[in-house]
Amino acid sequence: MSSSHLTHIAEPPGVAPAAAYTHVVTGTGRLVQVSGQVALDEQGRVVGAGDPPAQARQVFANLERCLAAAGAGFSDVVKLTIFVTDIGYLPAVREAREAFLGAAPLPASSAMQVVALFRPEILIEIEALAVVAN
Repeated sequence: MSSSHLTHIAEPPGVAPAAAYTHVVTGTGRLVQVSGQVALDEQGRVVGAGDPPAQARQVFANLERCLAAAGAGFSDVVKLTIFVTDIGYLPAVREAREAFLGAAPLPASSAMQVVALFRPEILIEIEALAVVAN
């Protein structure tokens, strides 16, 4: 689902095509910044210790809740920044992203492997930037 206040530029001239993200997303409206979300439930318990797909699903569920609290949704997201403790977890992140974003145009994104996150059992952290129409 595309939002009319956002423009997605998947193939800027002179740049290699993006396979799993959009190169440029612009928008007009109110900026929403969501802090990095991890696989903690409402009570602060780790969901899916040692299970990247379960953690990825919980992270996207938390992102969805945070966006909703700001009056936004995944169709408003212009950028995701993904941190994983093992680059091999990216397929699990992509699967969860597809489940939550559906057919929406993909946001711009960056993914990086980090040595560790704030707790050893946390494998994935994702922050989001969204623009909500005025």
